[in-house]
Amino acid sequence: MNKKTDTEMQALAGKAVLGDRQALETLVECVQDIVFNLSLRMLGTFTDAEDATQDILLKMITHLSSFRGESAFTTWVFRIATNHLINYKKHMFARNALSFEYYGNDIKNGKIQNVPDLTQNVEKDLLAEELKMSCTNVMLQCLDTESRCIFILGTMFKIDSRIAGDILEMSPEAYRQRLSRIRKKMADFLGQYCGEYGSGKCKCKDRVNYAIQNHRLNPLQLDYTAAAEISVQTMTDVKNAMEEIDDLSQDFSFCKPYQSPQRTKYMIQEFLKSTQLSIIQKP
Repeated sequence: MNKKTDTEMQALAGKAVLGDRQALETLVECVQDIVFNLSLRMLGTFTDAEDATQDILLKMITHLSSFRGESAFTTWVFRIATNHLINYKKHMFARNALSFEYYGNDIKNGKIQNVPDLTQNVEKDLLAEELKMSCTNVMLQCLDTESRCIFILGTMFKIDSRIAGDILEMSPEAYRQRLSRIRKKMADFLGQYCGEYGSGKCKCKDRVNYAIQNHRLNPLQLDYTAAAEISVQTMTDVKNAMEEIDDLSQDFSFCKPYQSPQRTKYMIQEFLKSTQLSIIQKP
């Protein structure tokens, strides 16, 4: 991630609107990992997150002349991204909605015994780690889209309640109250069912073959374990203010940040090379 202060990003935005291609490329580099991580948590899969990230970055580029500097540039990007993702209907889980009841029932009653070895000679510990990251991310899909967004902004990005409330068009008090309730719901579910992050009996290593059999895990496509992580501090640097994290925060350590895939970066770079910068310039 290309680290810039908000003042530097605002200056880059001004230069980009005036036709500076390098400024535009740098600006995209500054926010693409933020957008990808928000998309990944909101949509549940790498493929859907990559597609949505491209859409959001293109929307940011084509609306750049509307940025007036009345908020932090990252806040403006978050607003574009959250509005896009809350209304996004093209991802897998929009067509196959999940619930905590369904997820819990599968954990309790899924027939994990007597499933043949389907690992295709991939190390089982590696597959278990992939399943853990995938499972806990998919678990977020049990929340409605607005609740999911509140949880992600507050738990992964740790955005100040005033800023998050402004992004989601609710009061800071309403945002904090909903975030607290959602965190408790997530923590209760993890505590009841998950043996990795809570006191439940479900262990990823025991469910690897069951997950492969049900097409929830592909031994030949390990998105999470193949992705390059970025430091939590780097993600912390993008926000303007912090609220003190409550004691439930440790239950959500699965919200690791990742670099956006090279395919997404390449697509944006090609777009920037081919497009006429007049599309973002002020009239």
